[in-house]
Amino acid sequence: MQIMDLNYQTLKPRHREARESLPEEVSLRIHRALSWLKAANEDEHADAKFIFLWIAFNAVYAQEFESGVELSEKRVFRDFLARLLRLDDDDLIYNITWENYTGKVRLFINNQYVSRPFWRFQNGALSEIEWKRQFDGSCRAASRALAMKDTAVFIGILFDRLYMLRNQLIHGGATWESNVNRDQVRDGTRTLEDIVPAIIHIVMEHPEEPWGAPSFPPTGH
Repeated sequence: MQIMDLNYQTLKPRHREARESLPEEVSLRIHRALSWLKAANEDEHADAKFIFLWIAFNAVYAQEFESGVELSEKRVFRDFLARLLRLDDDDLIYNITWENYTGKVRLFINNQYVSRPFWRFQNGALSEIEWKRQFDGSCRAASRALAMKDTAVFIGILFDRLYMLRNQLIHGGATWESNVNRDQVRDGTRTLEDIVPAIIHIVMEHPEEPWGAPSFPPTGH
């Protein structure tokens, strides 16, 4: 599967053809994810596009309860990403990040405004020296991991940044279409635009995996 072939226009027909043979829970996850991927494709606003793409990602992996206890979202998606990388037979996720590292992916990772240490410094929890040390260290670690094809480490750092941007937008920590700090929204959105279709593809290729019951299953009208 070529990276350029992974988009809503190619994934939707594949899901339609495979729907009857997919486990119901997997098919529901894919159906929901594709609906949000379509919404992202049709929206021209970077803020909304990022949110729709994150919901598409969330639709594929989310599991709400385990033994009556709500799971940490960050823990669940980290486990999900680790499984995806194990199942990524064509190294799609590595190739996407490698091909884009000199552009949007590197710019996004090197953006201090999606770095947790920067905001801890702003809140008084870290000194300026310490936040810069941690931030610079994570940027170097990402570059080193990609060069060594340690995709798990690289994706972990990348999604830490994406999760920070997700929090800024979802929790009202940003202004709609603001002129301030737009680079991270632009680069984060473009990064998710490439990765989310690959994630949907990998899940469809491995329906036998125990992906778990999706959140809020349909219960009728």
